[in-house]
Amino acid sequence: MRGPGEILLVACYELGHQPLSLASPLALLRRAGFAPAAVDTAVEALPDPAIAGARLVAISVPMHTALRLGVEVARRVRAVNPAAHICAYGLYATLNAGYLLGEGLADSVIGGEYEAPLVELARALAAGGPVRVPGVGTLAAPAEPVRRKIEFAVPERDALPPLPRFAHFVRNGTHVPAGYVEASRGCLHTCRHCPVVPIYRGRFFVVPREVVLADIRRQVAAGAGHITFGDPDFLNGPGHVMRLARALHAELPHVTFDATIKIEHILEHRALFPELARLGCAFVVSAVETIDDAILARLRKGHTRQDVETALAILDAAGIPMRPSLLPFTPWTTLDGYAELLDFVAERGLVRHIDPVHYSIRLLVPPGSALLDEPETRRWLGPLEPAGFTYTWQHPDARVDALQQVVAELVEQAERDGRDVAETFDAVRAHAYRAAGRGEPDCLAVRLAGLPDPPRLTESWFC
Repeated sequence: MRGPGEILLVACYELGHQPLSLASPLALLRRAGFAPAAVDTAVEALPDPAIAGARLVAISVPMHTALRLGVEVARRVRAVNPAAHICAYGLYATLNAGYLLGEGLADSVIGGEYEAPLVELARALAAGGPVRVPGVGTLAAPAEPVRRKIEFAVPERDALPPLPRFAHFVRNGTHVPAGYVEASRGCLHTCRHCPVVPIYRGRFFVVPREVVLADIRRQVAAGAGHITFGDPDFLNGPGHVMRLARALHAELPHVTFDATIKIEHILEHRALFPELARLGCAFVVSAVETIDDAILARLRKGHTRQDVETALAILDAAGIPMRPSLLPFTPWTTLDGYAELLDFVAERGLVRHIDPVHYSIRLLVPPGSALLDEPETRRWLGPLEPAGFTYTWQHPDARVDALQQVVAELVEQAERDGRDVAETFDAVRAHAYRAAGRGEPDCLAVRLAGLPDPPRLTESWFC
């Protein structure tokens, strides 16, 4: 076993979950004879001695927020231990390889199925040789994301902060720690704005059922009473996940779960949802994004406003609440369209089903985005802002950008103040109505006061 501290794995932000992006490579690195350390800076400090003793510092960057935070970690590593090899791995590593490698914030990047290349990188560094590892990109030798199925190991979480320090599942006033697993990687679908698409290009891989169940058992033993399936889409492989859900419920009937499922999959597999409810599905997250059919078509979401209505009815009939995720601010959003989206939320009784941060989300166009392949994009796209990890864009109607800024500041302040979601929704809707010249909308906070909240996790969703 190579000495402890030679490898330091760092996660910065993973939606409030105990990071699988640390637990999975921990298992494979240990199997290869290494003794890595792991730190999740979202809930614990990263001490200088841990940095100073590391030969390899691998930073997980699965999303935009994690990358922004990860870059600050990389700068600190450079200051404390200039000789360390910094590897950025995850969805946003390959997308932003030019900036990360060119600015010296990383010596290598890995995208896609990162675990096996990370192990081989550790071996190459331990041997003192050059970094020439398939799937590991460097400034001298760029590499494509890894799109082949790897050998999985049961994630090892003993080196991570305990589950009670992460997101909890809340239902009827009861809080229980929430675990996190993935039953599959990648996605069959190619929505134009999704960062999974340029990495996996429509491919997905299932994680063996035995591996997922073993990971769930360990997390339940550590206190989890609920599991989030973090797959980009739970029903990419319906046979696989239904067998998994049945096995989970048979062995651990008290454990509930949530999953992310596309609107079109809810319609296509509508017959599955009564059984999923019986098996413990507490809610479904679905990327509704908007109710504007023209925008949905531009994003290639594969659904329409009417499909959203139908999906809500399917889930309601099964007794499974939907928690929609939204992308309300795009180059095609209008002030009236934004107000209509908020009206839809109010009319369909979804106010308490949506974290207010969703009302402020603005389209991100990272390097490699499928949107860049569309000729129409040139009309509104600005230059790449490398340090911001996105292309800039301005809405042709400056009032829409101004409203987005107001809403973003409003929901951030409301989160800090602990305001009720209905009160925040009313404030957002009032601003939207004024911007669209609609007068004042009805207030819902008083009407919704005292009503039970739908099941949720304690961590708000951010990208």
